[in-house]
Amino acid sequence: MSTTVTPASPPVATTRTGRAPGRRRMRRSGNAVTGWLFALPTALFVVLLFLVPLVLVFQMAGSNWPLLGGNQGINFPENFPKALDNRFFMDSVVFTLKYTVLATVLLIGLGLGLALLVQESSRWKGFLRTAFLVPSALGLASASLLFYVLYSPIAGPFAALTKQWGFTFLGTPDAALWSTLFLIVWRFAGFYMLLMLVGLQGIPEDVYEAARIDGGSRWQIFRDITIPLLKPTLALTTVMCVTGSLLAFEQFYILTKGGPDNSTITVVQLIYNVAFQGPNNLGVAGALSVIVLAALVIINIVQIRAFSKKAED
Repeated sequence: MSTTVTPASPPVATTRTGRAPGRRRMRRSGNAVTGWLFALPTALFVVLLFLVPLVLVFQMAGSNWPLLGGNQGINFPENFPKALDNRFFMDSVVFTLKYTVLATVLLIGLGLGLALLVQESSRWKGFLRTAFLVPSALGLASASLLFYVLYSPIAGPFAALTKQWGFTFLGTPDAALWSTLFLIVWRFAGFYMLLMLVGLQGIPEDVYEAARIDGGSRWQIFRDITIPLLKPTLALTTVMCVTGSLLAFEQFYILTKGGPDNSTITVVQLIYNVAFQGPNNLGVAGALSVIVLAALVIINIVQIRAFSKKAED
C-alpha cells in the first residue's frame, strides 16, 4: 500500500515584526490614499482659486476681452503697450512703492518694539499681548469702514475738531496717505508683534546671560545678539509686509477711492478701475495683472536672495 506525500508549501517570508511584505505594501498604499484624501480639499482650493484664475488672467492678457461681450479673439501683445501707456500707471507705481516703504518700516519697527516690550514685561504681559493682538482679528475691509466713519468730517467723533482746525484726515494727498498708514499700523502691528515674539523666544536665554556676564549693555546685546539671531524672522516679516503692501487695495478703495485728485491710486486699484470703470477692458486689466505678478516675483526673489546671502555671511 502506497501513500502520496504532498510537499509542504514554502514558508511566507516575514519581517522582523512577523508581518508579510505584501501586507506592509498594502498598508503603505492605504496610508498614501488616506494622505491624498486629506490633501484633496486643499488641492481643490488651490486649483479653483489660484491656478484657474491665473490661467484666465493670462488668457485675458493676450485677448481682446471687453467687460461685456466675452473673448473676441487673440491680440497679443497689444494689451501690454496699452497698459503701460495708461496715464495713471507710473503715478500708481510710484505711490505704491512709497506706501510700501513706509508701511514696511513702520510695521517691522513697531512690531519689533512691541515684541520687546511684551517679552520684558512680566506683570502686564498677558494684557499687553491681548490688547495689541485684538485688532488683527478684525477684517481689513471692516477696519477700513470703521476708520472711514472715524475720519468722516460730518459724522465722525473728530468732526468738530477738524472743522475748528480746518483739517481733514482724507482731504489732501499727504493726509490721506498717513491716515491710511495709521489704519494699517493699528490693524497689523499686533500680528507682526506676534511673529517677532516667536523669533525672540527662539533665542536661547544662555546667550543673553553670557552677554550680561561679559558686561554687555542693553544696546550692545540688542545690536550684537538679538538682531543677528532674529534675521530669519526679520526676513519672513519683511517679505510678507512688502508683498502685502504692494497688493494694497481695500484700505484705499474704501477710505479714499483713489483721491484726492487720483493721488492715492495703487497698482491693484488701477487694475480694478481699468476692468470695471472707464474703459471696461478686461484684456488691458489682465495685462496689468501679469506685469504686477512678474514684478512681485522679481522683488521676492531679490529679497530672498539678499536675506540668504546675509545669513550665509
